[in-house]
Amino acid sequence: MRVVIAGSSGLIGTALVAEFRRAGHDVTRLVRREPTGAGEVHWDPPAGLLDSAALRGTDAVINLCGAGIGDKRWTAARKQVLRDSRSTPTEVLAAAVAEHGIATMVNASAVGFYGDTGATPTDETARNGTGFLAELCQEWESATAAAATAGARVVRVRSGLVLARDGGFLAPLRPLFRLYGGGRLGSGRQYWPWISLVDEVAAIRFVTEHDTLTGPVNLTGPNPVTNAEFTKTLGQWLGRPTPWIVPGFALKAVLGEFATEGILVGQRAVPRALERAGFTFRYETLDDALAAVR
Repeated sequence: MRVVIAGSSGLIGTALVAEFRRAGHDVTRLVRREPTGAGEVHWDPPAGLLDSAALRGTDAVINLCGAGIGDKRWTAARKQVLRDSRSTPTEVLAAAVAEHGIATMVNASAVGFYGDTGATPTDETARNGTGFLAELCQEWESATAAAATAGARVVRVRSGLVLARDGGFLAPLRPLFRLYGGGRLGSGRQYWPWISLVDEVAAIRFVTEHDTLTGPVNLTGPNPVTNAEFTKTLGQWLGRPTPWIVPGFALKAVLGEFATEGILVGQRAVPRALERAGFTFRYETLDDALAAVR
């Protein structure tokens, strides 16, 4: 299989390129800098530039583009960056998929699509939620329209919190917990749908290779936990107590709107589509996932 991957320089993209190459697939990386070696092709999404030759003979396009959600405070300007960094590359790639008759497009999204779902188990049949994150994910997914209209199999992978040894969601938490600063955030009752990097990458490869899957697919572990449970388990693996409670108003004062939508609420998202398709998780519980990456 010949696979073209956009957004391949981040945590997930780097691991995904290695995974596909280990499996014997031919991988081309789309890069915004000048290419430095074989298997790299320059593109410029804001300008709509993508060399048609790069997609010749391609079986699948995977798009992981998007600026970090929690990296900066959500000013109006930052929100526009978050939108543009997702929708613009997706539209360029979807148009290219349509033009070249590529069979499969796998596009990143997130469980933030569902908004705050409380304690209700949430699979791919759930409706979209409200708020900036939910709207962002809806716009992101809608940008694949050209590919779907052309008849491509479009898979929208809605990821949870990715747990990795280096980087990812755990990167800012480890030093905080090791300094005895770990604790529950807000009520602690909000669900944090996690997934190990190993399973995230394996699942993206799975949906790319299995042509029976289409539409939304939750990339989350099969056993989501609350923030309070997550905090307790992480503290145990790091050998630190987690007695603190960070009140919601303090998080909002520091992080603004991101605290309201990205930390103090959550989704009890479950990977129903993956399970029905026969995907096997390597790490089914948070305890096992953290043991592998602590």
